[in-house]
Amino acid sequence: MSLPVERKPLHVPPFEEVAAVLQNALKKSFAEASVSVVECPDLKQQPFGLESKGLCGSPRLADVGGVPYLMPLVKREKVYDLKELAKSVDLPNAFVVGAGAGPFPYVGANSELMANLKTGENASNGSHIAKIDTTSGNYVLQKLPATETGCALLLNMYACEGKSGKVLHVKAKKRTADTNLVSCMKKGLEEFYGDKSVGLGGTFRLIEGKVKCHVMPEFSEAPITCDAEVNKWLKFFEMPAPMVFMSTFVSKENGLDLRLEHSHGYGKDWGGHYHYDTTPDIVEYEGYYNIAEFMYRVDRPKDSHGFGRD
Repeated sequence: MSLPVERKPLHVPPFEEVAAVLQNALKKSFAEASVSVVECPDLKQQPFGLESKGLCGSPRLADVGGVPYLMPLVKREKVYDLKELAKSVDLPNAFVVGAGAGPFPYVGANSELMANLKTGENASNGSHIAKIDTTSGNYVLQKLPATETGCALLLNMYACEGKSGKVLHVKAKKRTADTNLVSCMKKGLEEFYGDKSVGLGGTFRLIEGKVKCHVMPEFSEAPITCDAEVNKWLKFFEMPAPMVFMSTFVSKENGLDLRLEHSHGYGKDWGGHYHYDTTPDIVEYEGYYNIAEFMYRVDRPKDSHGFGRD
């Protein structure tokens, strides 16, 4: 059964202008920050280890499902396949990175998904999930097999052809304000572009320091109805560098009931949903992003709410 899909063009400013906007924003929150326009390096290589070399070629964002399918109570019928989602965003041979909920029918539990895969011809899968071990209460990181391309409930994804090309190279060290890396960039775009919606997708890595992440436990049997209940339900951890994150953000809600920013990442045997770094004096980030041309809203919830989106 095909999913309902809405599509809207995003504002696509010149790369040099976006780089200046992001750099100015980051300098308000970090002692050292730079954003430059570069030729995308080979991101298949370490330390990023993505499934495609580049972030270019028909760049687009998609917001699939949403938090209303997870809470107040989970809607278990909301399962998706990234191969089909690539077709839903008109890019069947796509390179996809993103943050969402893992494929619970395969994992056997609720989990955080770090999507990193190629669909269509020459398909490959480097996706990981992080889940809570019910015995220890600690997190478990698991690489998904090549054949497991599912996800569930919600996903924010960036899709492209995986080609080389012009991208934004982001560097930031020593946080001096309360805003995290991604929120800082999103806020900078929002302040500069106003009602125009600008979206970015790509990857960043934590080079030095630690970050606060959450990993979702098993689905709640009691309704979750506000952010306070969300935070009581989630399991929070401090996770160390090095970590690689799959990241999307958009500057403005454009009538599609979007999650404006979402980043999931993993290290050697840890991973989860990024909130902020906990070591501002030593933290160091590096990232590569591209500017998306379209926003796709896939299987948008009819009944929505505003909690659980941090």
